[in-house]
Amino acid sequence: MPSPIALSPPSPPASLFLKKKKSSLSQLPPFPTATSYLSALHEADARARGQVVTPTSTPPLSISSSLTSMSGDNAPIELTDDRSGLTFPLTAPNSEQVFTTVHTEFGHCANQNFRCVSQHDSGKPVGEHKIEEPPYYILLTTYFSYLLLIIFGHLRDFFGKRFAKSYFTHLVPYNGYAPLNSDFDSFYTRRLKRRMDDCFSHPVTGVAGRTILVYDRYSEDCNYTQIYPGTKTRALNISSYNYLGFAQASGGCADAVEESIKRYGVSMSGTRLEGGTCDLHHIAEALVARFIGMEDALISSMGFATNSTFIPALVTKGCLVVSDEHNHASIRVGVRQSGAHVRMFKHNDMDSLEALLREVISQGQPRTHRPWKKILVIVEGLYSMEGTMVDLPKVVELKQKYKFYLFVDEAHSIGALGPHGRGVTDYFNIPPRSIDVLMGTFTKSFGAAGGYIAGSKALINSLRSRGHSGPYAEAMTPPVLTQIVASMASIMGVATAPNSKAPSHTPAVSSRADEYTHPGMAPVSALPSWLSLPPSLSDGSEARERIRRLAFNSRYLHAGLKKLGFITYGHPFSPIVPLLIFNPGKMASFARMMRARRPTPIVVVVVAYPATPLVTSRVRFCVSGAHTKDDIDIILRACDEVGDVLDLKHGHGERWPLEEIMKRSVELVNSV
Repeated sequence: MPSPIALSPPSPPASLFLKKKKSSLSQLPPFPTATSYLSALHEADARARGQVVTPTSTPPLSISSSLTSMSGDNAPIELTDDRSGLTFPLTAPNSEQVFTTVHTEFGHCANQNFRCVSQHDSGKPVGEHKIEEPPYYILLTTYFSYLLLIIFGHLRDFFGKRFAKSYFTHLVPYNGYAPLNSDFDSFYTRRLKRRMDDCFSHPVTGVAGRTILVYDRYSEDCNYTQIYPGTKTRALNISSYNYLGFAQASGGCADAVEESIKRYGVSMSGTRLEGGTCDLHHIAEALVARFIGMEDALISSMGFATNSTFIPALVTKGCLVVSDEHNHASIRVGVRQSGAHVRMFKHNDMDSLEALLREVISQGQPRTHRPWKKILVIVEGLYSMEGTMVDLPKVVELKQKYKFYLFVDEAHSIGALGPHGRGVTDYFNIPPRSIDVLMGTFTKSFGAAGGYIAGSKALINSLRSRGHSGPYAEAMTPPVLTQIVASMASIMGVATAPNSKAPSHTPAVSSRADEYTHPGMAPVSALPSWLSLPPSLSDGSEARERIRRLAFNSRYLHAGLKKLGFITYGHPFSPIVPLLIFNPGKMASFARMMRARRPTPIVVVVVAYPATPLVTSRVRFCVSGAHTKDDIDIILRACDEVGDVLDLKHGHGERWPLEEIMKRSVELVNSV
């Protein structure tokens, strides 16, 4: 029986492919390079189509004696030969370096050169993101691939409904019942997505930190079903929303969550307006308002529902919503439910936005041409599929000129951007209260769940009763609230006395109303009396390190991929780094090759239509402050090799060899 935790590559069997009924890409053994991976695929297909690999055993593992309190999937594991760097750092720390985190959850990196400050240079204009176009043959082959899939899919449906009816009973009228699923609507899912289902919804276990434990699985029926042999593989995690690395099973935040469960239990068993509100909700909302720099805030137990249930309380029939064309689905759902009229402008194009504003203000409502009751412009601080950052200074300038209300969704930017982690307003040094509504989530940077809406006290009081989340959604649970409070307080730093001055890294409070005033540190009175954070968290020093590490990692990966010749989207400081793949077949191959690499498997997220335009399939890297510089080197090396095999390097800029990129990483980051 193989070990349940596979941390190192198994010994190869005498014969790679043994006789069985069907073959699966997921059953292939690990290969050190993409070339050997494809060679084995070709050999398997040529020699025997119905062959699989027999399970092999892994070396015995032992629990490290340094952390005996941990057990199960999260326990650190001691290997005799950890060439992957997943369990222990590739560069051993010296006697003066002490780390309080588990390397598998939050990587050990003491080199202060691998740090960067996320801040806009006010002396430079906000740069426009230039989209590189691939060669025409890439676009033509991509369209042709989709065309082939559609043609053969319809042919299989035509003959299948006549000669294999048992597979189509859910798509045709049966026994007097209409089909639950539409044949046409489910075509894309059945004939295109199912071919690469092994790349999606991969089950994991343990902490989704710097590394992650992935359940091994394979399919013998073209992804209709998945078979789990019972083994797991630890892989480098570049797919989770864990920007600051607070998703940990140990440490000050985890200890606080454990204490909250002892005091409050695991659920409030009610809605916010019907007995589900406790003191932790009031504490968290007050802390969020202070952290954001707004008068008041309210929290919701689900990030998606924060937009979809509160936007209908902001605008109604007779109002106009001006929305960026790449805004999140939650915003679209909320606007549709509101009954307001909606117009879209080109993504992050301020000229398009201003032209649209001129038109809608001058023309008024359709047919009647009456003035709009109100105009609400909705943008995102950081766009999740593109990695681009809103041109907030220009949007605020237009707001002052045309007098519209501004709603900024900071789901991906809060915590991840700005020298103090306060989001896109902190990055551009813009007063938060110059924006009417600030929305964000706790999933990405705080290791928690849910979302918030921040604004004026009058607005928030109205939303508490008019928003659908108040009377209908379950209240946020105490453990999640505690994680939010602990992680947010560690970013702010906790003042030891009510009149304590902010540390030197915090800007001084300005007497001028038009200048930015930083919210400052969190007073002790703003936290639960029983909450005790370690000194490194309470003084804010560890959180500042996390923010600076995230900024370096984001810029390094973005710049490194550019220098390797890939086409990437996004802002250099964005923790979301999309790498364009285009062809749907290459998308599946990329994910499988990265996962099959040894000694360091890499888990990535691949995204295609309808989440993106048809021809811009991509892999979306989610960088974390938990990653080390060595981790980014591993990712760049893997992308360099796989990119050569799959012909993905179509960028037009200057190219550097991989070794030069890794050697000159600091110079590269500072020059972006």
